[in-house]
Amino acid sequence: MNQDRRDRLGDAAVSVLAEAGGRGLTHRAVDAAAGVPPGTAKNYFPSRDALLRAVAERCLEQYRELAGALASAGPPPSDRAGLAALLAGLLRNVAGPGRPRMAAYLELQAEAGRRPWLAGLLDPIGAADFALYGRLLADAGLPSGPGRARTLTLALHGAIPHLLAGSPATLAAAGLDDLDGFARDLLHRVCGEGAS
Repeated sequence: MNQDRRDRLGDAAVSVLAEAGGRGLTHRAVDAAAGVPPGTAKNYFPSRDALLRAVAERCLEQYRELAGALASAGPPPSDRAGLAALLAGLLRNVAGPGRPRMAAYLELQAEAGRRPWLAGLLDPIGAADFALYGRLLADAGLPSGPGRARTLTLALHGAIPHLLAGSPATLAAAGLDDLDGFARDLLHRVCGEGAS
């Protein structure tokens, strides 16, 4: 099988899932989104579960690419202000260019509640975030540890559906209408006034 075409179909499946939801993820929709002849997606991914697997694998690849880009962007933030700026930037990405990946990921999480094998494919993404945010807290000279890493990670994950929905009143109530302020306040609540 042609790997470039497989990747193109995988990207198209991510887009379809993000835009049309789980019910809209069909072979025909993926073919149309990829601009390939009808039946192509079915040749590469013969079942709906295979389509879901392709989306999950592509989301994991995109997550690793993003993590790699962050790691190669230079040293991690070394203080509270730098970490707050990084977190606000990550949230802006969710609401902007990362929106399709995150919308597809949330759709996959809902599907994973009914398909345990899918939860296993998604597990590395969620698990990696807890470790990542724990390291970022420590690198910034802030109080860290598993409890603080959990609180920070879950707060950030909890913000994502609201950012994707974009409802102004909810964004304002959650403080997500000011992402810089949200990130500073979140670090204050997780770590207190303390260092940095």
